[in-house]
Amino acid sequence: MNKVMLVFGTRPEAIKMCPLVNELKSRTDEFETVVTVTGQHREMLDQVLRVFNVIPDYDLAIMKQGQTLFDVTSEVLQNLKTVLEKEGPDVVLVHGDTTTSFAAALACFYLQIPVGHVEAGLRTHDIYSPWPEEFNRQAVDIVSEYYFAPTEASKKNLLEEGKDKTKIWVTGNSGIDALRTTVRDGYSHPELEWASDSRLILITAHRRENLGEPMHRMFRAIRCVMEEHPDTKAIYPIHMNPKVRRAAHEELDGFSRLHIIDPLEVLDFHNFLAASYLILTDSGGIQEEAPSLGKPVLVMRDTTERPEGVSAGTLKLVGTEEDVIYHEFSRLLSDPCEYDAMSHSSNPYGDGYASKRIADVLARH
Repeated sequence: MNKVMLVFGTRPEAIKMCPLVNELKSRTDEFETVVTVTGQHREMLDQVLRVFNVIPDYDLAIMKQGQTLFDVTSEVLQNLKTVLEKEGPDVVLVHGDTTTSFAAALACFYLQIPVGHVEAGLRTHDIYSPWPEEFNRQAVDIVSEYYFAPTEASKKNLLEEGKDKTKIWVTGNSGIDALRTTVRDGYSHPELEWASDSRLILITAHRRENLGEPMHRMFRAIRCVMEEHPDTKAIYPIHMNPKVRRAAHEELDGFSRLHIIDPLEVLDFHNFLAASYLILTDSGGIQEEAPSLGKPVLVMRDTTERPEGVSAGTLKLVGTEEDVIYHEFSRLLSDPCEYDAMSHSSNPYGDGYASKRIADVLARH
């Protein structure tokens, strides 16, 4: 029997790894499954674990006030060593592009333990955009033994970098697996009831590279457009980062049709996505989730590692310049043809069975 350890530490990782945890745990005749969380996020991570009923075997609990990338990297590297040496897994699965994933993969490399990279091959080819995620995912792919690419485009990136084609499998994205669990008929929430008489705009914004003036420009553009469209209401589940909160309150306070609320648990957030008219975001995972629900996405970034959505027409890169965001946001609200074209585009990110495909590969290899 193969011993598979999964290591993750942030809310976005957990959303995409918990369906895989539960798939592996359901196959007790094939796998011994060990779950290690680093706690790079704390409250937001724990919320996801509860939704998917995942109880970690190990919790490194590294999060501390004001933590830096130096802190996260060194704490994961040092603390995970003990766990890896005790458990001796046959393979360690990490996800995506977080500092937890990078440090965990590096720890496995030092101990010569094979790494499986879930969501391998995403690229912007700009090492500082997004930062530090682009470096993290490239570094993980250098040391990986198994590449679980969500799309053919991701596989192509890996092949162009010289990765062994026999070690790459296109599985779809496990984030779509999560939606099959979380989006529910009959879901209700007081904020959705407040917005039910309007077109709901869902906003997320938190990226490090957008802190400061770019974020102020984003918020000003959003407010300006909404002031011109009284049939809209917006909900912004705000990130815990105090710099994000300060910028949001400075630009958005006093606008009654925009509610800034605390972060939502994953079940709530996915149902808010399903109820929305369109999404403005600088997030990564939402670029995959929203198209599967038929929701247009304006991506407030200059680059994206998910070009499949842009090619399919479900996403549009609008950057962080105020006039560009204003123009594209206004057009989606004013032009039904443009909106229909984006909302009815095909979803390139899979059918919700990525976790099963990954488990099948591990069973065979």
